Amino acid sequence: MIDTEIKKILENSKTIAMVGVSSEKKGEDKANLKRKPANVVMKYMQDFGYKVIPVNPFAEGEVINGEKVVGSLEKISETIDIVDIFRPSKETPGIANEAVKIGSKVLWLQYGIENDEAKKIAENANIQYVSNKCIKQEFQKIFQKANPVFPVLKN
Repeated sequence: MIDTEIKKILENSKTIAMVGVSSEKKGEDKANLKRKPANVVMKYMQDFGYKVIPVNPFAEGEVINGEKVVGSLEKISETIDIVDIFRPSKETPGIANEAVKIGSKVLWLQYGIENDEAKKIAENANIQYVSNKCIKQEFQKIFQKANPVFPVLKN
C-alpha cells in the first residue's frame, strides 16, 4: 500500500480498535506495561487525537491508557474505523472475520504481521488491508516527516 492511501486512511479515521494491547502480568513492574509495543503505539495514537479501544480477552474490564479494555471486537458499541492487530499472523483470519462483522473500514496488521487468508477476508468484504506496517511509524513518516525508530520508549 502506498503512502497516499495510508495518509487517506489516517486522515479519515477517528477510532481504532487495537487488538493485543498488553495487560499487566501478576508481579510485573507497572513501568514495563508502558514500554510494551502495543501500549506505546496506543498512547501515541491517542496523543494525536484518535480514540483507541484496547481489545484483550485476558484483560477485559481493566483500564489501559485511560480506556476500558474490551474482550472482543463484537463487544464494542461504537463505529470502528481501523482494527489494528498486535497478535501473531496465524490469529489474524479470525480477527479479520470479526472486523468484517463489526463493519470496520480498515484491517491493519502491525509490523512483522502478514496473512494471505486475512487479506482475502478483508478484500472480499471491501475492507482496506494494510500489513507489515506500524501505524505509529506511518503516522510519523507522513504527518511529522520523521523517520521513526521503533519502539520509542518514554518514561
